[in-house]
Amino acid sequence: MFSTAQQQKIQLGLNVLLTEKSDWIRGKSIGLITNHTGVDATLRSNYRLFAEVSSCRLSAIFSPEHGFWGALQDGIAVNSLNVPDENLSRRNIQAKTPYLASIPVYSLYGQSIRPTVSQLEGIDLLVYDMQDIGARYYTYISTLLHAMEAASDHGIEFIVADRPNPITCNAVEGPVLARECESFVGIHTVPIRYGLTIGELATLLKTERVPACRLKVAWMHGYERGMWYDDTGLQWVPPSPNMPTLTTAILYPGLCLFEGTNMSEGRGTTNPFEYIGAPWCNGEKWAEILNALCLPGVLFRPVVFTPAPAAENTKHAKQTCGGVAIHITDRECFLPVETVIHMLSTLTTEYRDVFAFLPTHFDRLAGNNWLRDALLKGKSLDTIRAQWTEELQLWCENTTQYHAYD
Repeated sequence: MFSTAQQQKIQLGLNVLLTEKSDWIRGKSIGLITNHTGVDATLRSNYRLFAEVSSCRLSAIFSPEHGFWGALQDGIAVNSLNVPDENLSRRNIQAKTPYLASIPVYSLYGQSIRPTVSQLEGIDLLVYDMQDIGARYYTYISTLLHAMEAASDHGIEFIVADRPNPITCNAVEGPVLARECESFVGIHTVPIRYGLTIGELATLLKTERVPACRLKVAWMHGYERGMWYDDTGLQWVPPSPNMPTLTTAILYPGLCLFEGTNMSEGRGTTNPFEYIGAPWCNGEKWAEILNALCLPGVLFRPVVFTPAPAAENTKHAKQTCGGVAIHITDRECFLPVETVIHMLSTLTTEYRDVFAFLPTHFDRLAGNNWLRDALLKGKSLDTIRAQWTEELQLWCENTTQYHAYD
């Protein structure tokens, strides 16, 4: 049923669940929360592996933002078929994927953000298995919490098949979200870069939010906290359309804040979150200013780019933008959130007449109502960092109890 890739350095929670912990799923009717990233080391899909286990029954699949196939852009409500083209029939989709021929696929990013009573009918166990990014904004962790709540409400067992934090568990950064600022892009009081695997985060959420959840975690074997994704021997599967590479994931905890501004964050280009710009931006000048700061682990290159209209909300679509490309020179010392604080500070100074925040969305991403104000008032990085240092230290001290790996 399962073969191991020669280069694999870790064993995923999925494989542990299907082998050593197979008694957890024996005789169960399973609802699988997953998407296209739910694969093993040989890129075999988890739904196929579960369907081949005779001792359990895969009864339903639930998918997050971007749909089951990971094909939809951000913020787009996913239809029940989980495909970009609503005119495609379920029969056509399932004919191309025989393992799904009799299994309903429900969206958790559309009319409902949690499994409904009718969808959970007859299900004994929910299994969560898909690749996270390690940043608070990424909505897969919101889907995790809502699914845990649904399982708790209905007395259903819940298993997380653990996967790596692709940007390592050894770094945490940014402000901890204020509880009053919770949203689907900030589901709990965690920092922007939170330094846990999805299994570790689930154990924290059980303690702090869903104590009645009947949670089990199938932990990985061979994983170490300091591993980057390319240290694991696993193949990178883009978790969403604008997360094509590990480099994108490393940049994302900081660069995603540009979604809350009037600048393009590179959506509609081949380098999302690596290109930042606007029609009014002088990339040569901005790159020179940023490089003069000698920020750790990063260099800036002037670029000109034209975002394609990848989605309805693509900023500056079909307009020529000047800006910078961000090049990571040392990922161990690169600080994405602090880097973006510097970038935003220079914009509020150099382009005060044209640069603007999108207040509601920026505050939602920042997880507070003070960061935007501090930037507009020209406060230094040291002053801004000091405002989150104590809460970040408390986060680190509190979360050591949830660490499952050295």
